[in-house]
Amino acid sequence: MRGLLVIIFLNYSLPKKMKQILTTVLFVFSSVLIVHAQSNPLIVNPGIVLLKDSSESKLLISTLNAFLAAAQKGNEDNKFILEKQKVETFILLDEIAGIEKDRRFKDEFFYKPYLTNVSPIKDNRYLIQVSYIGTDNNVAYLRASFTLVAHRDSNTFIYSSPLIMNTKNWKTEAFGNNIIHYENELNKTKLNEFKKLTSIFDKKLQVENKIVEFYCCDNVIELQRLVGVEYKSDYNGMKTNVWGAVSGNKKLIVLGNNNADFSNFDPHDLWHDRLSLVIQRSKVNKPVDEGCAYLYGGSWGLSWQEIFNEFKAQIASDKNTNWVDIKETPVSFKTKGFNNPADYIVNALLVQKIEKEKGFAGVWELMNVGPFEKGNEKYYKTLEKLTGITKENYNAQIWQLINTAK
Repeated sequence: MRGLLVIIFLNYSLPKKMKQILTTVLFVFSSVLIVHAQSNPLIVNPGIVLLKDSSESKLLISTLNAFLAAAQKGNEDNKFILEKQKVETFILLDEIAGIEKDRRFKDEFFYKPYLTNVSPIKDNRYLIQVSYIGTDNNVAYLRASFTLVAHRDSNTFIYSSPLIMNTKNWKTEAFGNNIIHYENELNKTKLNEFKKLTSIFDKKLQVENKIVEFYCCDNVIELQRLVGVEYKSDYNGMKTNVWGAVSGNKKLIVLGNNNADFSNFDPHDLWHDRLSLVIQRSKVNKPVDEGCAYLYGGSWGLSWQEIFNEFKAQIASDKNTNWVDIKETPVSFKTKGFNNPADYIVNALLVQKIEKEKGFAGVWELMNVGPFEKGNEKYYKTLEKLTGITKENYNAQIWQLINTAK
């Protein structure tokens, strides 16, 4: 560390060229300090073709090591990300985080990173491929392979996901603060439905100055490739998935669920997505959040009315049902083979009542009583304030809501 201070001191009094050299040395040194905490530094096989300039190669490897080490921590703390592609890279970082662990071998650092390729593109950019491989009893296990873009920037290298590069020739559709990226065609009917619901939800939630970008893919293989995940064992045999990331006022969603033309959006999930723009869903009361999603968007491809009819037939047909008990000990019913917690439907009915009497501000107040707690004291206290329904008369009041619902 004393040597580092000497470099910093000398840097003020040296010619410009020497300053650049010392700045590079300083950056490499700081990168080494970061990597020192990483149990598995990058392994470079002798056959890998690196950069022609050996000092450039050393800088690339040291900064890549630092990027991978920082990826095991919080995304916002990673100083080796290309700033203008921050949220795109966060999606890739989420896949790299925790990648070295393997519970089967009870080893926190079982998988080691191997540099497998460095390929020049242009404009001082390089495609970097890294694979995480572990060995046990002479058997090699491939955990994942990633592709990154390395950008030569001033006296260092910084990194990004290849998402923007991979979709540079795609088309875009923008409305409000929403941008949809797609390769060929869009389903205009679904898009118009999406626009209408988004406007309704955003008005309720008072969503302002939030940018949401969608990338449309057919399946999880295409999704992974676009983001920079060439392979990850977690997704073996999986057909569809949706990935997302948030940075500041921007949210990115990559749709890998039969959605190349945006035909497959779910109104239920759309509610959750728009809510997440204004508050972390982990901070709200989940049954109320889910009640809103069921009421406004149905579920599993069924409308709210269809879901409610199944709820009445499968759960509310038993007149001995006690709704207080169901809140404490959840019970579910099935539609299309999927489970629907009965308490979510009850909360949808309460949301309907509160919004009619108090406006959405009342729903927002109930939703913000916080996560589930034993006894639900905050929930019942707020519900009484808004509706007059108490824990003592809750069961009778819910039965009344069910019996009078249209």
